[in-house]
Amino acid sequence: MKTETHSINDTLIAEVISGETIINSTEDGLDLLGSLYFQGFDRIVMHEKHITPAFFDLKNGMAGEILQKFSNYRVRLAIVGDFSKYTRKSVQDFLYESNNGNQVNFVGSLEEGLKRLSR
Repeated sequence: MKTETHSINDTLIAEVISGETIINSTEDGLDLLGSLYFQGFDRIVMHEKHITPAFFDLKNGMAGEILQKFSNYRVRLAIVGDFSKYTRKSVQDFLYESNNGNQVNFVGSLEEGLKRLSR
C-alpha cells in the first residue's frame, strides 16, 4: 500500500493506492485510520476495491464501527466506486444518508471525492 498526496486549496488529501484489498476487518480499517491520521492526514480517499465486500453487509457492523472511528477522529473519508451493485434497501439508505453529510461520502470518481473533501 502507498499513498498519494493531493493538495487542493491548501488542503492535503491522502489517496490510498494498492493492488489488493486493504480493509478485510474492522482492525484493518482502524490501522489504516491510525496510520494516516498520525501522518497528518484528516482527509482520505479510498477505492471500493480496497475494501472487503463484507463491509457493505451492514448486519455485521463492520462499516458502522470503522466509520464511527473516522467520525470520532474527525477524519473525512471519500470512498470511490460503483455502488449500484448494492441493491439492498438498507445499503442504499446508508449510502444516501452518508452522502448527505460531510464526514463519509461514497462517490463515483476520484475527482468527485477530491472535490468533496476539499470543501
